[in-house]
Amino acid sequence: MRRLFPVTDQTAPAAAPAPQAQPEGRSEAPAHVADLVDREWTLDELAEAYAYPAPLATPGTPAAPDAPHRWLRANMVSTLDGAAQHDGRSQAISSDADMRIFGTLRGLADVVIAGAETVRLEGYRPARARDAFAARRAADGQAPAPAIAVVSASLNLDFSLPLFTSPLVPTLVLTGAAASPDRVRDAEKAGARVIVAGDGPGVEPDRAVKALADMGLVRQLTEGGPRLLGQFAAAGVLDELCLTVAPLLTVGSAQRITGGPVLPDPERFALAAVLEEAGFLFTRYRRI
Repeated sequence: MRRLFPVTDQTAPAAAPAPQAQPEGRSEAPAHVADLVDREWTLDELAEAYAYPAPLATPGTPAAPDAPHRWLRANMVSTLDGAAQHDGRSQAISSDADMRIFGTLRGLADVVIAGAETVRLEGYRPARARDAFAARRAADGQAPAPAIAVVSASLNLDFSLPLFTSPLVPTLVLTGAAASPDRVRDAEKAGARVIVAGDGPGVEPDRAVKALADMGLVRQLTEGGPRLLGQFAAAGVLDELCLTVAPLLTVGSAQRITGGPVLPDPERFALAAVLEEAGFLFTRYRRI
């Protein structure tokens, strides 16, 4: 990151007047914020900027009665014309700075939730431990790396892949009660932990995030894909969206960042932060 656009977190009670636009070249940002302008941020500074709300009510840890029991954020990228991928993958519309934020969000999370199709298309591998986040994770009582949680109704997954056979932290598989017993056994034999989070063939989003939180995985991150993110949004369990807007046009008919039935009423999110580098906007929105 080389430039910061300070914004007021609109998720807070709207008691103060809206910030006024400043003349070009001026900023009312605090000194510690202004210092970050026009230089590359360190990973530690990015980690502070993207820190999860505190305190979260982690099992076994005292917290305020009204503290959230878990926090689910999504990390997605989109072009100017709304495409969430190009030729089936998101990497083509990403950037080096986007990948730094991608790594930072993973470095802060307890668990990364992804749909089975995204795992297949993006070639998911186990999350790795990174020295830059080791002290922070240890202080927060986290495992060296986040667990990967794969959401799949059919369990049509290749359980011989390193994601299942050799992760640093055991991979989780979220499925429904109607899943094939043979496929469940295959997953468990490969070393995955299977979690039933639905009474039918699929996963119920509210049960999925609660099951993970009950395991102590309260800092939750989803990387999609669009169908899974659409299900989380429709169920009202998505707390935050970290959206990279790429300065690209792809035309075509690529998926948006969410897919699924139209919500009866659009759900309002408030802008919490904006960063910019090389024309890419790195936005953060929180549910009101």
